[in-house]
Amino acid sequence: MTKIRIAIQKSGRLNEDSLQILKDCGISIDNGKDQLKASSRNFPMEVFYLRNGDIPQYLRDGVVDIAIIGENVLIEKGEDISIAEKLGFSKCKVSLAVPKSVKYKSVYDFEGKRIATSYPNTVNNYLKEKGVKAELHIINGSVEIAPNIGLADAICDIVSSGSTLFKNNLKEVEVMLTSEAVLAVSPKISEERTALLKRLQFRIQSVLRARKSKYVLLNAPNDKLKDILKLLPGMRSPTVLPLAEEGWSSVHTVIDKDTFWEVIDELKKAGAEGILVCPIEKMVL
Repeated sequence: MTKIRIAIQKSGRLNEDSLQILKDCGISIDNGKDQLKASSRNFPMEVFYLRNGDIPQYLRDGVVDIAIIGENVLIEKGEDISIAEKLGFSKCKVSLAVPKSVKYKSVYDFEGKRIATSYPNTVNNYLKEKGVKAELHIINGSVEIAPNIGLADAICDIVSSGSTLFKNNLKEVEVMLTSEAVLAVSPKISEERTALLKRLQFRIQSVLRARKSKYVLLNAPNDKLKDILKLLPGMRSPTVLPLAEEGWSSVHTVIDKDTFWEVIDELKKAGAEGILVCPIEKMVL
């Protein structure tokens, strides 16, 4: 049987989030301790656990068909590799940072400065666009210490919460790009495995839609129903069912998570009562 070969990060947060989305897609992975390759029990898939920085080359060579990888890594090492799906987790920024004591005015302050980074292509492209020339020190690993030991005047690194910069007496001054986990595709993927990719994407899209939504049930007096329905979105339209108590209806709908509290406030003002909110496991359209 043909199996689709997927690469995920060997360890770290992206590894955990990648395995979680596969689990949410109903895909069970048999993975013993320290295995570098594992198979799914219930989907034609093999999982390869690889170093994040090596994944673009594995995709390029066709060793793996797809990968869950940070978009920032593709921008740095795999701009020729296509993205099938943005996954909405492991969000971060790739930023330039300087010591807190430095009075920073603009990106032109980096002219002639030394920048420590593991993202040389990203930095070079960004500074070239701005017409700035700087000296890069390429470091694989923790770059935050570089200014403190005199190796560099600034750093470029990924920033999530900013706590690592704060601990190392640094401040973020330029955001070069924002990134999230993506599903990347090998240029050498076969037609047969592309069909498996489409099946996987269908599941992923159902999971991602569910993560962005909440299922809402509420009670509404019939004389205020029209105004309440105007406030409610839905996959097609809200479901309205009569309650046992005369003059009342039960309304069922789906609300986008980002606007959820604002909509709930408006529903209460319009006369909705007994509002019940439930998570959605999957949303198939």
